[in-house]
Amino acid sequence: MEKSANAEEYKKMSLEQAKSSVNSESESSFSISENTTASGTGLSEKTPVCKEVGTPKSRKEFEDDDLVKGSSSCGEDTLSKKTKLDAEIVPEQKGAGDDKGISKKRKRESDDVPKDEPSTGDGTQKKRKIELEDVPEKQKSLEEGHSSAVAAHYNELQEVGLEKRSQSRIFYLRNFNNWMKSVLIGEFLEKVRQKKTRDITVLDLGCGKGGDLLKWKKGRINKLVCTDIADVSIKQCQQRYEDMKNRRNNEYIFSAEFITADCSKELLVDKLRDPGMCFDICSCQFVCHYSFESYEQADMMLKNACERLNPGGYFIGTTPNSFELIRRLEASETESFGNEIYTVKFQKKGDYPLFGCKYDFNLEGVVDVPEFLVYFPLLIEMAKKYNMTLIYKKTFLEFYEEKIKNNENKILLKRMQALEPYPANETSKLASEKVNDYEHAEKYMKNSQARLPLGTLSKSEWEATSIYLVFAFEKQQ
Repeated sequence: MEKSANAEEYKKMSLEQAKSSVNSESESSFSISENTTASGTGLSEKTPVCKEVGTPKSRKEFEDDDLVKGSSSCGEDTLSKKTKLDAEIVPEQKGAGDDKGISKKRKRESDDVPKDEPSTGDGTQKKRKIELEDVPEKQKSLEEGHSSAVAAHYNELQEVGLEKRSQSRIFYLRNFNNWMKSVLIGEFLEKVRQKKTRDITVLDLGCGKGGDLLKWKKGRINKLVCTDIADVSIKQCQQRYEDMKNRRNNEYIFSAEFITADCSKELLVDKLRDPGMCFDICSCQFVCHYSFESYEQADMMLKNACERLNPGGYFIGTTPNSFELIRRLEASETESFGNEIYTVKFQKKGDYPLFGCKYDFNLEGVVDVPEFLVYFPLLIEMAKKYNMTLIYKKTFLEFYEEKIKNNENKILLKRMQALEPYPANETSKLASEKVNDYEHAEKYMKNSQARLPLGTLSKSEWEATSIYLVFAFEKQQ
């Protein structure tokens, strides 16, 4: 009983602490007392089930992958909700999927972060001298360690072909998260177009290998700046862009700029070809949580994301929902939780500092790096420094239920193969062989008159993707 009460206590963490931390630029912490009560374990949400998805004959039509400073002159939840996720998907011919999927930023849903430290010099008689001389180097290593670990992880990730990607256990999970990003990006590009019809400029903060390039192409933007901590990822992103340009001979495509940088420690404005450039959208997909190792890093990330936005511009993204992570942690018997697809491991329970609350996240074959909790009320408070106001925040479940009502989004969901056909036909097999992983789909079939096959995610995949939320901030005049 006391476990989920601890989670509820975290959720009610005083906003005054966040304000105090921001105002004093200190790294306050909040300790959850271990003497409260509550109930329940496991997920508070069911798995998505959609009617009539139409069975693709193969998975190979997935197009892209990845499942992820200075003064400006640009101008100045309820998680207990049950998931039903029923939506009629209009049958349609299968087509190429959009771009990448989840854990990318893990962006990969993957990308930037911070990590370990080195040792100092040795020797005994020169101990004092060595300590004094090594302080700068030692501090530098401490500061760069975590970021280096993240960059190294994504630099070492191997590119895989479409065929191998289609055989992944998390094929549908990646596509589902990719669909979420596509809908979010499309919605806010449309909002920008209601204000201006030309010269739309976008900053992709933590772009990974370029999983969202096609989304920006379809959004008819004019200029894109891609930045990521991993140099190999940036090179692959640039190559993907060049390939895209070459494939579309006479078709217009946005101009692009590619920057390798740790956006939690470096000013992007110093690296731009045009230091006076301003943006209409900053997209930060599955990445901003890496910067919450310290106040300074989180503030630098926000400075890069928001300071160069035009008035009326948007900072949009996806990030783990810290309330949901803590709820699942407190419901667990150990310091970790997850399933065969993903695992989250904390160092300890009960003490969740506002900055530097590290946990290890692993998503099958895509992400395996440390991340940090983002206490969302704190993010809202910190963003005010850059004249940003929160206009949108929803869990993945809430976002899905809202956007699936739109017929174009349903068709896109089908085209991107973002849900798995259930039951499998005679020539295919289900992604999961785990007992009861499709129990929700079985029940839905029995209790409805839906035409088969259904569109769904296995329970294991839904558990993994339902730890996220989407958000959007707007730059005030």
